[in-house]
Amino acid sequence: MNRFTFLESPIGRLLLTCDGEALTGVFMDLQRPPQDMDGVEDASVDPLPGAVQQLNEYFAGTRREFLLPLRMHGTAFQRRVWQRLTEIPYGTTWSYGQLARRIGNPKASRAVGLANGRNPISILVPCHRVIGADGSLTGYGGGLERKRWLLAHEGLH
Repeated sequence: MNRFTFLESPIGRLLLTCDGEALTGVFMDLQRPPQDMDGVEDASVDPLPGAVQQLNEYFAGTRREFLLPLRMHGTAFQRRVWQRLTEIPYGTTWSYGQLARRIGNPKASRAVGLANGRNPISILVPCHRVIGADGSLTGYGGGLERKRWLLAHEGLH
């Protein structure tokens, strides 16, 4: 059964979802779970042991890596991009072109950008660490202000 809970954070309310074994989503700007979710909210229990704690530690500045099982549903290409996102170190950024080269498809910058935008597990799968080739902050599903905040939180300007 799917489970979910909400976490109040410095960048707003986050919705965390899990399938009972792995974290399946960290979403911003959702006041309630998607209608197709048949899960139950249990505010007294993490949807996944440690998810809320590890996110709180990240926001407190005491955690740089997450140690949680993740399950991301998407195409094979999207999953490949999302896996590479997890390799971007804390406090570091990659361009879309760098990410495309890392997945072995240097001409796929736009496709990488689209996959990046569909990342279901924000923050832990750090799509906020991907920027334009010229160093500019490009689109972010959670909004550029949140992207700016997350990068500044990690020591980037």
